[in-house]
Amino acid sequence: MSSNYYDIDAILTDAQKIPCTFHLHIPNLGYLESPTTRDIHPNSTLLLPLWLAEFLALSQPSTSSSTPLITLDLPPALSPRVQNALKADPRSVDLRSLATHFYALGCRVLQLFEEEELGDILAESFKVRAREVADHAHNPRGALGEGADFLRGLDEMERQVFRAAHESAKQMKAFMADRSGRK
Repeated sequence: MSSNYYDIDAILTDAQKIPCTFHLHIPNLGYLESPTTRDIHPNSTLLLPLWLAEFLALSQPSTSSSTPLITLDLPPALSPRVQNALKADPRSVDLRSLATHFYALGCRVLQLFEEEELGDILAESFKVRAREVADHAHNPRGALGEGADFLRGLDEMERQVFRAAHESAKQMKAFMADRSGRK
């Protein structure tokens, strides 16, 4: 789990499900796969919450083999298809439909995987999209018109950036109005 145990965003991020491939036979836990399955068999792929998947991936089975219990795969929200779309035009991707806490999920995945290119893609996407978010925050007409679809696709971190930029624009406008009223 991330640094703040009580942070609701961290809890929601760790609840995102990611694909995991089991490498060992696990008796009596087949219900995780389907209600009619008794056991989990090797090479079975299941979607597990990130917190559980991380715990299982770092655990060593009690057998003497060096086979890991599970391996983690990239979540669908960070698949190569999504990465290519972000490289092409980050503004056109509806991040919220992929994962409500998209960037937080990306940060958590980067802690678990050695995916340098993914980190570069996420950083560049955030920069490009942050400029657009700030523009919409300072221009309310854009937020109501053609920018409404873009704003609906913001993940939680981008929504926080939008709120902060919008609030700072309002405060700056009030400051300038107050300052010009004194002259």
